[in-house]
Amino acid sequence: MPMEKHLPTRIDEKVPTAARMYDYYLGGKDNYAADRAACEELDKVVPSTRRLALNNRRFLQRAVRVIAEEYKIRQFLDHGSGLPTQDNVHQIAQRVDPSSHVVYVDNDPMVLVHGRALLQQDERTAVIHADMRDTDEIFSHPETRRLIDFSQPVAVLFNSVFHCIPDSDTDGPLAVVRRVRERLVPGSLMLMCQLVSDDPDVRAFVTDFMAEVTQGNWGRVRQEKDVAEWFEGLEIIEPGLVEVSTWRPDNDVVPRQLTYEWVEFGGMGLVR
Repeated sequence: MPMEKHLPTRIDEKVPTAARMYDYYLGGKDNYAADRAACEELDKVVPSTRRLALNNRRFLQRAVRVIAEEYKIRQFLDHGSGLPTQDNVHQIAQRVDPSSHVVYVDNDPMVLVHGRALLQQDERTAVIHADMRDTDEIFSHPETRRLIDFSQPVAVLFNSVFHCIPDSDTDGPLAVVRRVRERLVPGSLMLMCQLVSDDPDVRAFVTDFMAEVTQGNWGRVRQEKDVAEWFEGLEIIEPGLVEVSTWRPDNDVVPRQLTYEWVEFGGMGLVR
């Protein structure tokens, strides 16, 4: 069984979090000086990070639209959802079908506060405070049970989050994927991507730097082969596992990842 997690219950503005750093890179305002300083240090070694974050967000938005329009899925479970920004999952899905239901999951208390404020008037969407590794808690949570019918296909999202957790037989990304997948009916979709690099020095620097500044709330930068392992047993949706700016771009002139010291790599798999 997964070990017990201790969720943070207060916002510590002096300790950077991945969610607030991501918010800063996206041009958001829900971040603090410590988050911005950490981003500036990161940019000295991996200067493409802002572009990478923007491309990752666009990938999520395209993928949600594909899920809603092409696969007609109306239920979304978004693990490690991060702070609300423009064109969130529920907004995209509900433009396609207003009856779409979305449950956001995050362990950052700031996400909980801002997310619930945003969704006060939306009974089809909820934010729950949980660790993405606590599959039992997430699937049995009252809000999840209210909004998600697991006898029907569900889109499960792990968008740019698995690098935030370390490897473990019971709590690492592969274990989490397997626990979630076994609960999904055929026709469900799993979106998964994370930060990867072919350069061992980049992997080591970012992994060590983020683990230090977040006070241990980090996993590691991985390789493409690690991501591919998560999709075993799933039917990978075209165009396959790719650098995400190339996943079904809206047109031929959309921004692409231009530097490759690290990239966001992944795709989407169908449960058969």
